[in-house]
Amino acid sequence: MDAGLSGIKIKKAMESIGKDINTVDSLFVTHEHTDHIKAVGILARRYGLNVYANEKTWEAMLPKIGKVSDDQINVFAHNKVMSLDDLDIESFAVSHDAVDPQFYKFYHNGKEFVILTDTGYVSDRIQKTIENADGYLMECNHDVEMLREGIYPWPLKQRILSERGHLSNEDGANTLMDVIGNNTKQIFLGHLSHENNTKKVARTEVTQVLEDHDFAVGSDFQINDTDPAIADPLITL
Repeated sequence: MDAGLSGIKIKKAMESIGKDINTVDSLFVTHEHTDHIKAVGILARRYGLNVYANEKTWEAMLPKIGKVSDDQINVFAHNKVMSLDDLDIESFAVSHDAVDPQFYKFYHNGKEFVILTDTGYVSDRIQKTIENADGYLMECNHDVEMLREGIYPWPLKQRILSERGHLSNEDGANTLMDVIGNNTKQIFLGHLSHENNTKKVARTEVTQVLEDHDFAVGSDFQINDTDPAIADPLITL
C-alpha cells in the first residue's frame, strides 16, 4: 500500500526481509501526496503492478507519476470491498487535505489488518469500520507540544492540527482505545514526523494513555515502532 520512497529503496527494503518485489502484483494508493506516490509510476511500469485508487485520486495522481498503462489503472471507490484471490480489501474515506483520500482494511484467513494514517480525525463511521481488527498501523504523527514549539511556520502547524491534518500521539491513542478488541494483538505506530516526534515519545505517550485506561499493553497486545526507511521483520497475526 502506497509507494512514497524511491523504487530502489522499496526494492532493497523488501530484500532486507527476504521478499522479492517481483512477487508483488497489486498496489493500493491512499491519496496523491508525494510521500505516498513517489514510486507508484516506476513500480507500475517496471514490475507490471495493478494499481488501485479512487477516481479523483487517479485524476490528481496521473500527472505526477508518468505513463501507466490503461490495463493497470483500477478504480476503487470509497466504502467498497474488493476480493483478489484469498485477500479482501475494504476502502474507507478519511479527512485529509488531499482531493479524495481513503485508507484500507485487509482481510486474509480470518484475520484483519487496518492501515490508518493521514487523517485529522476519526469519525464514528471509521471507528465502526475498523473496530476489533487483529492488527493496526495507526498514525501518531506528532507530539502536540513539539509541533507548537517547533520550527514549522504557523500556517503549516495549523494545517497539521486541523481536522484535515494528522493525528497526534494522543489522537492515535484515543482512537486505539475506541477500536481495540479481543482480537487485537499487534499495533504499529506510523507516519511519525521527523521534526515533531520520535519513536520513544510516540510509544511512551500511546502506552501511557492506554495503561491509564486499564489496557494491558505488552500482555493483551504489543506496540511496535515503525521507520519509513527500514523494513521490520515480518509478524504473523
